[in-house]
Amino acid sequence: MSDNTKGLLWALLATALFSIVAALAKQAVTQYHVLQILFFRQVIVLLSSLPDIARSFPNSLKTTHPALHAARLIGAFVALSCSIWAVAILPLTTATTLAFAQVFFVALLAHLFLGETMGRHRLGAVIVGFAGVIVVMRPGVEGLVDLKTLIPILGALGAGVAVTSVRRLSQTETTATLLAYQSLFVGGLAGIPMLWLWATPDLFGWLLLIAMGLLATLGQWVGVRALRLGEASVIGNMEYTKLVHAALLGWLVFREVPDAYTLLGAGLIMASSAYIFRREARQK
Repeated sequence: MSDNTKGLLWALLATALFSIVAALAKQAVTQYHVLQILFFRQVIVLLSSLPDIARSFPNSLKTTHPALHAARLIGAFVALSCSIWAVAILPLTTATTLAFAQVFFVALLAHLFLGETMGRHRLGAVIVGFAGVIVVMRPGVEGLVDLKTLIPILGALGAGVAVTSVRRLSQTETTATLLAYQSLFVGGLAGIPMLWLWATPDLFGWLLLIAMGLLATLGQWVGVRALRLGEASVIGNMEYTKLVHAALLGWLVFREVPDAYTLLGAGLIMASSAYIFRREARQK
C-alpha cells in the first residue's frame, strides 16, 4: 500500500474513536463544564506522553519550529473546546456535519502552505462529500442563521490549522513531543478556570471522564500516525466518515433517528471517501 493508503486506514480508525469521544462528551457536558472536560482530557494525553518524553529529556521537548507549534496549539485549543461546546448545544449529527468544514480548511491550507496539489480527483471527492453534507443539512436550513451553528464552524477552522501544522511538524517531531506540547498548552488554558468551575465527579463521572481521556488520547496518537504517512488533504477527506458514526451513536445512545436526507447524505459522504481511498490504492 502507498503511504496515503496506509494513512487513510489510520485516519478511519481515528474518526471512529473521536466520534465515540464526542458522544461521551455530549453526556458529560450535562454535568461538567466544557473546560473541565477538556482539562481532564489533556491531563491523560500528557500522562501518555511522559514515558517517551522522559527517555530523552530535555531534548524531547526541543523544537526548531516554535511559530508552527504556536499556530498548531491555538488551533487545537479552539478546535477541542468548540467541538465539546457544539455537541452540548446541538444534536450530535448536526454538530458533526457542520464540523466537516474542516475538510475545506485543510485542503486550502495544505495547498497554500504545504504545497500539496489539489488535482481534479481529490477536488471532486471533496465536493461530492460536501454535497452530502448539504443534503444532511437540508431539513434544518432555517436553523443555519442561528449563531450556535458558528461554533462548530469555528472549531473546524481551528482543526484545519492544527491538522495542517501537524502534517509539517510530524516530519521532524515525535508524536510524544506533539502531544506533550498540546496537553501542556491546552490543558493549562483549560486548567486556570478550574479554580472556579471545578465540580468533583462521582464514580460514574470519573469513569466517564477517564474513558473520554483514554479514547481521545488513542485517537490523537492514531491521528498523528495518519498524518505522518499521508498527505493532509487526503487524510482530511476521511473526516466525512464521522457522520456515519455520529448518526449511529445518535440513534443508539440519544434516540436521534436519522431521516431520509441523513441517509442519502451519508451515502454521498461514504462514496467520496471510498473513491479517494480506491484511487490512492490504484495509483500504487
